Amino acid sequence: MPFTSLPAPLQAALAAREYLSATPVQASVLEAPSGRDLLVSAKTGSGKTVAYGLAMSANLMPEGAERLPQAGAPLALIVAPTRELALQVKTELAWLYAQAGGRVASCVGGMDPMMERRALNQGVHMVVGTPGRLRDHIERGNLNTKNLKVVVLDEADEMLDLGFRDELEAILDAVPAERRTLLFSATVPKPIAQLAKSYQRDAQRIEVSTQGEAHGDITYQATVVAPHDIERAVVNALRLENPALAMVFCATRATVARLHGNLMERGFSAVALSGEMSQAERTRALQNLRDGRARVCVATDVAARGIDLPELALVIHADLPRDPETLQHRSGRTGRAGRKGTSLFIVPISRRRLAERLIQAARVQATWIPAPTAEAVRARDNERIVEQAKLLATEEVDEGDMALAATLDAPREALAAALIKLLRGPLPAPEELADTGSRERLQPTIREAPRVETEGAVWFHMDVGREGGADPKWLLPFLCRRGHVTREEVGRIRILHNETQFEVAAAAAARFAAACGRGEGPDAHIRVEPMQPVPKVAPDAKPGFVPRGKPPVRAYKGRG
Repeated sequence: MPFTSLPAPLQAALAAREYLSATPVQASVLEAPSGRDLLVSAKTGSGKTVAYGLAMSANLMPEGAERLPQAGAPLALIVAPTRELALQVKTELAWLYAQAGGRVASCVGGMDPMMERRALNQGVHMVVGTPGRLRDHIERGNLNTKNLKVVVLDEADEMLDLGFRDELEAILDAVPAERRTLLFSATVPKPIAQLAKSYQRDAQRIEVSTQGEAHGDITYQATVVAPHDIERAVVNALRLENPALAMVFCATRATVARLHGNLMERGFSAVALSGEMSQAERTRALQNLRDGRARVCVATDVAARGIDLPELALVIHADLPRDPETLQHRSGRTGRAGRKGTSLFIVPISRRRLAERLIQAARVQATWIPAPTAEAVRARDNERIVEQAKLLATEEVDEGDMALAATLDAPREALAAALIKLLRGPLPAPEELADTGSRERLQPTIREAPRVETEGAVWFHMDVGREGGADPKWLLPFLCRRGHVTREEVGRIRILHNETQFEVAAAAAARFAAACGRGEGPDAHIRVEPMQPVPKVAPDAKPGFVPRGKPPVRAYKGRG
């Protein structure tokens, strides 16, 4: 659908940005009556910001008008869940209404409220802000709502998830009753439907894509790794794909900080985004990504809400999303504006079933692929380096460089090898991953303990068994790292249906139990507990053990 029905300044702005035709959500919104409330659900990256920017024009600019009226009390109010999304919306509306003389102000948490108040006092046409800051300006009398003709709630489902219901209701109660309300949400759960019923009048329902529909420009992939190899797999995935921009999602701020530090240490240009950062730090991080000074962003879900990076080609889920909606939101950071993208799930083998259920609930088709091994990364490096070297050989060389090259007393092959070494030098080294094996090979296994002449051993158990993909190839390194013990201090390992039992030397049992109880690191979700009392051993006791028979009998609850 062309934009011929829009005011001329908006048509010119769209043409300058090479918007040739409307996206499905934009077309649906423009076809709706100009005075009717709208309840719109559309997938992330579908062009909904421009959609409601265009829809507002009928309410802000009289028919045939070339410019907006003189700026004063705002005519439109847009509420967004996060600072990043609000600032992004402000940027979009600014270029869209620039030729119509539009003035757009932002009111977001973390910015100077005095500067925002001055901007409002100077007169604006549109205000974009976060719920808390907008409510504060309204209650203080800084934001005059008497002239508002349109109110937009962008990503309303996320605002309710973040606990902004009170703020939204306070804002909607303070605006004129005779206004147009446009509510945009990725999904329309019951709380959104109730909000729409309370604050909209005869809203037209527009559903551009069904709930959970897969994004056509995103390829979904998943790979299984040992629990302790998640960060190594992230490194190899970044190296294997070598995207212009990538985003890695983690569940907590602590995980973001750790992974960001590890990537920087390995030579990646990376930035971090988490809720504890100041607005200035977050703005600086995003600018580094847009300027090309950083190529990887490690973020939590809340910090990454609403971020638009068109060059983002790869999304990595270092921690599984908490629900299908979060999966869709994360993945929607890529595959935007007609570009292709990849969403990769790094799945610890003990959580494969959970990942399968999550992907199925999100209604996406994910291909399970082999883990990105160091060998695969090196092979891809060789292909890229050869192509790069060939490209350099075809470039024009000035006479001075040719004369200098003639003075090099070295065989041609040696010079080519030196060039390849030079091109390979800046690349971060790939990581070696444990072989998790295939599900078909995961049979009941017993690892026999080395027999060292020391008294006894203590049996422990962990809540990962054959059903969860337990395998000695990664179990033993995991136990040593988690419990701060050596291989010689771990005895027999018995892999059962839904748990694994193993021996630890009596001299190391107390230390092992204490370390496991702290539950730190990327595999903290795996519970490791003693099956019998842990003896207190003198500090100078020698490590090692002699296996002491079968594990104690435990009472089981439920299946297995």
